[in-house]
Amino acid sequence: MEDIIVKGAPAEYICNTHVLEGLEDKLLARNINKALLLTGNKSWQALRPFFPKLERVEVAFENYLGECSLPEIARVAEIAKAIGADAIIGAGGGKVLDIAKAVAHDTGIKSVLIPTLTSNCAPWTPLSVVYTEAGTMTHYTIFPGSVDLLLVEPRVLLGAPVPLLVAGIGDTIAKWYEADVQISRFDNPPLALKIAHYTAKLCADEMFEHAEVAIQDAKQGLLSEAFIKVAETIIMAGGMVGGFGDKFGRTAGAHSIHNGMTISPESHHALHGDKVAYGVLVQLLLEGKTDEVEKLKVFYKKIGLPSTLKEVGVPSKWIEDIAIQSTRVGETIHVLRQEPITAPEVAAVMKGIEETVTA
Repeated sequence: MEDIIVKGAPAEYICNTHVLEGLEDKLLARNINKALLLTGNKSWQALRPFFPKLERVEVAFENYLGECSLPEIARVAEIAKAIGADAIIGAGGGKVLDIAKAVAHDTGIKSVLIPTLTSNCAPWTPLSVVYTEAGTMTHYTIFPGSVDLLLVEPRVLLGAPVPLLVAGIGDTIAKWYEADVQISRFDNPPLALKIAHYTAKLCADEMFEHAEVAIQDAKQGLLSEAFIKVAETIIMAGGMVGGFGDKFGRTAGAHSIHNGMTISPESHHALHGDKVAYGVLVQLLLEGKTDEVEKLKVFYKKIGLPSTLKEVGVPSKWIEDIAIQSTRVGETIHVLRQEPITAPEVAAVMKGIEETVTA
């Protein structure tokens, strides 16, 4: 088999309250004297109460413009070069962090990430998902190096909207189903794939065990053990699946359905993890695993994940187009079996899901 490239973790990761108090020392230890801090209005509002005053490191602030697109990456990279930044600090959700990782790679500077949401594993993974400026996903770029520094302040995450936590749970559950369909085929998988497979199962197990309590605690503003376990599972364990599993641990059918859904303008208002969670159901039905779908639907209902396209907020008129988009050449939905998955198959499954609900 081809080589498995392991990028298991950032160079340094800490999740703890008050972790940002040591930010300046950590920057200086990496010879970072000037940094560009990329964020968004809501992200900065959430982070600002916890962000320390930096006296020895110069920081310039820049807001991102909404999408992780090639023009936006180029724009921010030019700013980083113009000010002579030694590092880019990405502070925000997945798109901000993905822009920061891409800018760090393109300019050769260090990447420091401070997530403000628990909506996906973007803080951990050495890749960026790239969209058009209109919001249609085009591709993702895998970088040769991992994130230099990842600092997680759980109190910031706790203050994020609860639907983003729920979406992160959906994205993390998908790690198991998308990794298992690929890695389980190996009679004697390499150790890296065994680690990815085990971690993917851990992702699902932790979600099934702790998600309901974590969501309730988040609604009450309670920084509980369950909340921190779920947050770290989303960020760390979720990222490790792809980090050790390489292409066998990143995406399969669920993310292809997500990618296909981005062709619909209505989907741009839906959260990534909600779309992926729906994609899991489509993938499992393509695999013929109807019992697992029924089990997941019960769990989804308990925690607020969508089980239908309608619940995602996408009109059924888009089904055919989504099916075509999600089965393009190169999409990872085709790893589900030896012969390619066809658009009519996907459309039939999606229509079946909608009809089951309305029947």
